[in-house]
Amino acid sequence: MPVFPEEPEIHESLPGPGVPFPRESDAQAPNTPAIGGAPATAPSTVAAPVPGPRQAPRPVPPGAAEPGPPRPIPKPGPRLPAPAAPQVEVRRIAAGPAQALDLADEAVDQLLDSGRDPGQILVLTVGEAHPWQQHEVSFGEERYWAQLAEGGDVFYADAKFGRQVRREVVVLVVNGGPAARAVEAYAEALGRATALLVVCGDAGPAAGAARGRRGAGARSDRLKV
Repeated sequence: MPVFPEEPEIHESLPGPGVPFPRESDAQAPNTPAIGGAPATAPSTVAAPVPGPRQAPRPVPPGAAEPGPPRPIPKPGPRLPAPAAPQVEVRRIAAGPAQALDLADEAVDQLLDSGRDPGQILVLTVGEAHPWQQHEVSFGEERYWAQLAEGGDVFYADAKFGRQVRREVVVLVVNGGPAARAVEAYAEALGRATALLVVCGDAGPAAGAARGRRGAGARSDRLKV
Protein backbone atom coordinates (compact mmCIF):
# COMPACT_ATOMS: atom_id res chain seq x y z
CA MET A 1 0.00 0.00 0.00
CA PRO A 2 1.57 3.21 -1.05
CA VAL A 3 2.47 5.64 1.57
CA PHE A 4 1.59 9.25 0.80
CA PRO A 5 3.69 11.86 2.30
CA GLU A 6 2.04 13.91 5.00
CA GLU A 7 0.65 17.20 3.81
CA PRO A 8 2.13 20.08 5.57
CA GLU A 9 -0.21 21.67 8.13
CA ILE A 10 -1.29 25.18 7.07
CA HIS A 11 -1.44 27.65 9.93
CA GLU A 12 -3.13 30.98 9.77
CA SER A 13 -0.60 33.66 9.43
CA LEU A 14 -0.30 35.99 12.31
CA PRO A 15 0.03 39.68 11.63
CA GLY A 16 3.36 41.11 11.94
CA PRO A 17 4.37 43.66 14.45
CA GLY A 18 2.49 46.95 14.10
CA VAL A 19 -0.38 45.39 12.09
CA PRO A 20 -3.73 45.34 13.90
CA PHE A 21 -5.73 42.18 14.15
CA PRO A 22 -8.54 42.01 11.64
CA ARG A 23 -12.10 42.49 12.98
CA GLU A 24 -15.18 40.72 11.92
CA SER A 25 -16.85 44.03 11.04
CA ASP A 26 -14.06 44.72 8.60
CA ALA A 27 -15.10 41.80 6.52
CA GLN A 28 -17.09 42.84 3.48
CA ALA A 29 -20.60 41.51 3.67
CA PRO A 30 -21.65 39.64 0.61
CA ASN A 31 -24.03 41.43 -1.68
CA THR A 32 -26.92 39.09 -1.18
CA PRO A 33 -30.34 40.03 -2.43
CA ALA A 34 -33.01 40.71 0.12
CA ILE A 35 -35.95 38.46 0.25
CA GLY A 36 -38.62 39.68 -2.17
CA GLY A 37 -36.75 42.79 -3.25
CA ALA A 38 -33.75 44.25 -4.97
CA PRO A 39 -30.32 43.54 -3.79
CA ALA A 40 -29.38 45.61 -0.77
CA THR A 41 -26.85 48.30 -1.33
CA ALA A 42 -24.79 50.03 1.21
CA PRO A 43 -26.41 53.34 2.24
CA SER A 44 -24.68 56.36 0.86
CA THR A 45 -23.89 59.13 3.28
CA VAL A 46 -24.77 62.71 2.09
CA ALA A 47 -22.99 65.57 3.83
CA ALA A 48 -25.45 68.06 5.49
CA PRO A 49 -25.09 71.69 4.40
CA VAL A 50 -23.09 73.79 6.81
CA PRO A 51 -25.17 76.81 8.03
CA GLY A 52 -23.69 80.22 7.39
CA PRO A 53 -23.12 82.94 10.02
CA ARG A 54 -26.35 84.32 11.65
CA GLN A 55 -27.10 87.92 10.77
CA ALA A 56 -26.89 90.16 13.84
CA PRO A 57 -29.87 92.49 14.62
CA ARG A 58 -29.54 96.12 13.63
CA PRO A 59 -28.44 98.32 16.51
CA VAL A 60 -30.98 100.93 17.70
CA PRO A 61 -29.65 104.47 17.21
CA PRO A 62 -29.04 106.33 20.49
CA GLY A 63 -32.01 108.36 21.67
CA ALA A 64 -34.52 106.51 19.49
CA ALA A 65 -37.36 104.78 21.24
CA GLU A 66 -37.90 101.10 20.61
CA PRO A 67 -40.92 100.44 18.42
CA GLY A 68 -43.94 99.36 20.33
CA PRO A 69 -47.70 99.17 19.99
CA PRO A 70 -49.32 102.49 18.93
CA ARG A 71 -50.64 104.55 21.80
CA PRO A 72 -54.33 105.35 21.76
CA ILE A 73 -55.13 109.00 21.10
CA PRO A 74 -57.22 110.38 24.01
CA LYS A 75 -60.48 111.94 23.02
CA PRO A 76 -60.88 115.60 23.98
CA GLY A 77 -63.19 116.02 26.92
CA PRO A 78 -65.61 118.83 27.57
CA ARG A 79 -64.01 122.23 27.97
CA LEU A 80 -64.27 123.46 31.54
CA PRO A 81 -65.15 127.09 32.16
CA ALA A 82 -62.40 129.38 33.42
CA PRO A 83 -62.47 130.03 37.17
CA ALA A 84 -64.23 133.23 38.04
CA ALA A 85 -62.18 136.09 39.39
CA PRO A 86 -62.60 136.70 43.13
CA GLN A 87 -65.15 139.37 43.91
CA VAL A 88 -64.08 142.41 45.90
CA GLU A 89 -66.41 143.29 48.75
CA VAL A 90 -67.43 146.95 48.91
CA ARG A 91 -68.44 148.56 52.20
CA ARG A 92 -69.67 152.14 52.42
CA ILE A 93 -69.53 154.69 55.19
CA ALA A 94 -71.75 157.71 54.57
CA ALA A 95 -69.84 160.91 55.27
CA GLY A 96 -69.38 164.46 54.00
CA PRO A 97 -66.01 165.78 52.88
CA ALA A 98 -65.33 167.23 56.36
CA GLN A 99 -66.00 163.93 58.16
CA ALA A 100 -64.60 161.44 55.66
CA LEU A 101 -61.05 161.68 56.95
CA ASP A 102 -61.91 160.99 60.58
CA LEU A 103 -64.22 158.11 59.69
CA ALA A 104 -61.54 156.61 57.49
CA ASP A 105 -59.07 156.64 60.40
CA GLU A 106 -61.63 154.88 62.57
CA ALA A 107 -62.15 152.28 59.86
CA VAL A 108 -58.42 151.63 59.67
CA ASP A 109 -58.23 151.16 63.45
CA GLN A 110 -61.07 148.63 63.31
CA LEU A 111 -59.35 146.73 60.53
CA LEU A 112 -56.12 146.51 62.52
CA ASP A 113 -57.97 145.46 65.67
CA SER A 114 -59.67 142.66 63.73
CA GLY A 115 -56.27 141.21 62.79
CA ARG A 116 -55.61 142.74 59.40
CA ASP A 117 -51.97 143.05 58.41
CA PRO A 118 -50.93 146.75 58.31
CA GLY A 119 -48.94 146.08 55.15
CA GLN A 120 -52.14 145.03 53.38
CA ILE A 121 -54.02 148.31 53.89
CA LEU A 122 -53.87 151.22 51.45
CA VAL A 123 -55.57 154.56 52.18
CA LEU A 124 -56.32 156.83 49.19
CA THR A 125 -57.61 160.40 49.41
CA VAL A 126 -59.54 162.24 46.72
CA GLY A 127 -59.09 165.76 48.14
CA GLU A 128 -56.34 167.03 50.41
CA ALA A 129 -53.53 164.62 51.30
CA HIS A 130 -53.83 162.69 54.55
CA PRO A 131 -51.86 164.27 57.45
CA TRP A 132 -49.77 161.13 57.77
CA GLN A 133 -48.83 161.33 54.08
CA GLN A 134 -47.81 164.97 54.50
CA HIS A 135 -45.67 164.00 57.47
CA GLU A 136 -43.82 161.23 55.61
CA VAL A 137 -43.28 163.31 52.48
CA SER A 138 -41.58 165.99 54.59
CA PHE A 139 -38.63 163.59 55.01
CA GLY A 140 -38.20 163.24 51.25
CA GLU A 141 -39.87 161.52 48.38
CA GLU A 142 -37.34 158.70 48.35
CA ARG A 143 -38.07 157.70 51.92
CA TYR A 144 -41.79 158.05 51.36
CA TRP A 145 -41.92 155.67 48.39
CA ALA A 146 -39.51 153.27 50.08
CA GLN A 147 -42.19 152.57 52.67
CA LEU A 148 -44.53 151.50 49.89
CA ALA A 149 -41.94 149.09 48.51
CA GLU A 150 -41.23 147.65 51.96
CA GLY A 151 -44.94 147.02 52.55
CA GLY A 152 -44.67 146.80 56.31
CA ASP A 153 -47.22 149.45 57.33
CA VAL A 154 -50.41 151.24 56.26
CA PHE A 155 -49.62 153.41 53.27
CA TYR A 156 -51.33 156.77 52.58
CA ALA A 157 -51.36 158.25 49.08
CA ASP A 158 -53.34 160.34 46.65
CA ALA A 159 -56.01 158.41 44.77
CA LYS A 160 -54.46 159.33 41.42
CA PHE A 161 -50.88 158.24 42.17
CA GLY A 162 -49.46 156.27 39.26
CA ARG A 163 -47.72 153.39 41.03
CA GLN A 164 -48.91 149.88 40.15
CA VAL A 165 -49.84 148.69 43.63
CA ARG A 166 -52.50 146.28 44.86
CA ARG A 167 -53.34 145.49 48.45
CA GLU A 168 -55.85 143.37 50.24
CA VAL A 169 -57.84 146.32 51.65
CA VAL A 170 -58.21 149.77 50.12
CA VAL A 171 -59.85 152.64 52.03
CA LEU A 172 -61.06 155.44 49.73
CA VAL A 173 -61.52 158.83 51.44
CA VAL A 174 -63.75 161.27 49.51
CA ASN A 175 -62.68 164.38 51.41
CA GLY A 176 -63.09 166.91 48.61
CA GLY A 177 -62.65 167.46 44.91
CA PRO A 178 -65.18 167.42 42.08
CA ALA A 179 -67.76 164.64 41.74
CA ALA A 180 -66.24 163.45 38.46
CA ARG A 181 -62.92 162.97 40.21
CA ALA A 182 -64.61 160.88 42.94
CA VAL A 183 -66.10 158.59 40.30
CA GLU A 184 -62.68 158.04 38.72
CA ALA A 185 -61.08 157.48 42.13
CA TYR A 186 -63.67 154.82 42.95
CA ALA A 187 -62.82 152.85 39.82
CA GLU A 188 -59.10 153.13 40.53
CA ALA A 189 -59.49 152.07 44.15
CA LEU A 190 -61.64 149.09 43.16
CA GLY A 191 -58.92 147.94 40.79
CA ARG A 192 -56.27 148.11 43.51
CA ALA A 193 -58.22 146.12 46.14
CA THR A 194 -58.02 142.33 46.15
CA ALA A 195 -60.53 141.58 48.92
CA LEU A 196 -62.20 144.67 50.44
CA LEU A 197 -62.90 148.27 49.44
CA VAL A 198 -64.09 150.71 52.10
CA VAL A 199 -65.59 153.93 50.70
CA CYS A 200 -65.84 156.87 53.11
CA GLY A 201 -68.02 159.48 51.38
CA ASP A 202 -69.85 159.85 48.10
CA ALA A 203 -68.21 157.86 45.33
CA GLY A 204 -69.21 155.09 43.04
CA PRO A 205 -72.56 153.87 41.72
CA ALA A 206 -74.39 154.21 45.07
CA ALA A 207 -73.01 157.62 45.97
CA GLY A 208 -76.39 159.35 45.67
CA ALA A 209 -77.97 157.02 48.20
CA ALA A 210 -75.56 158.14 50.91
CA ARG A 211 -76.03 161.85 50.44
CA GLY A 212 -79.17 161.98 52.55
CA ARG A 213 -77.38 160.51 55.54
CA ARG A 214 -74.65 163.08 56.02
CA GLY A 215 -74.06 164.89 59.29
CA ALA A 216 -74.40 163.50 62.79
CA GLY A 217 -76.21 160.38 61.64
CA ALA A 218 -73.28 159.31 59.48
CA ARG A 219 -71.49 157.64 62.38
CA SER A 220 -74.18 154.96 62.52
CA ASP A 221 -72.66 153.56 59.27
CA ARG A 222 -69.29 152.81 60.76
CA LEU A 223 -67.41 149.88 59.33
CA LYS A 224 -68.41 146.52 60.69
CA VAL A 225 -65.60 143.96 60.57
